[in-house]
Amino acid sequence: MRNLKLTLAYDGSEFHGWAIQPSVPTVMGTLVETLNKITGEKVRLHGSGRTDGGVHALGQVAHFKTRSPIPAENLLRALNSLLPPSIRVNKVEEVPLDFHARWDARAKTYRYCILRTTVCPPFKWRYVYHYPYALDEEAMVRAAPLFEGEHDFSTFGTWDPEERDKSKVRTVYSSRLERCSEEEELVYTVRGRAFLRYMVRKLVGTLIDVGKGRLQPEDIPRLFEARDRSQAGPTVPPEGLYLVEVEYPDTAPAAVPPAQAEADSV
Repeated sequence: MRNLKLTLAYDGSEFHGWAIQPSVPTVMGTLVETLNKITGEKVRLHGSGRTDGGVHALGQVAHFKTRSPIPAENLLRALNSLLPPSIRVNKVEEVPLDFHARWDARAKTYRYCILRTTVCPPFKWRYVYHYPYALDEEAMVRAAPLFEGEHDFSTFGTWDPEERDKSKVRTVYSSRLERCSEEEELVYTVRGRAFLRYMVRKLVGTLIDVGKGRLQPEDIPRLFEARDRSQAGPTVPPEGLYLVEVEYPDTAPAAVPPAQAEADSV
């Protein structure tokens, strides 16, 4: 028996999220179908976590166990020759049998892109949240780090039924909002131990409410204490969200590249 770890990227626009669902295309379902063809086995694939419909990934991680003797490098080529171009496997690695893509993850980094141009180019609308209206961006930048630390994030997300721990306490290691002036984008980057469902999109919605003046940066501590989702900002659309990286104990935390350097790639 072998345990193989996949690191992959995908455009989530045409998929109904990561997890397998009946009668609709999903990222995981497409991967499993392709792996079944290649290995001749019924593969059970485990991802580092779910992404919702329309959400993209630059560094999703998954693993599966197999008795197939196909070398990792050959499996990589076979996957990318059979998968649709909206899914690319960037790396296949053999890992210890006890490795688990979800339960062994130590940190995840997400990025959310808000396009500030008056008109959204037709080739960008699937990859950004287009918001051309007035915002106090300085207030939003000041508010973003207030999400850092260990908090009960009940106000900002819902419990994922796949999680073992039903607590809504999560730890955010870094939270920042940057202006990518050349691309006219606001880019929010957050790195944490784990996230509640919809949590990143709810954090961004709250930052936008700060930008509108409906909330002040000083209101963030009160929102944590309230534990009431109705008091936070809206859940923003999925198109602007990317899973950038998943970290494991055997990998040193990677520095998140500046938003300016990767604006075109996301």
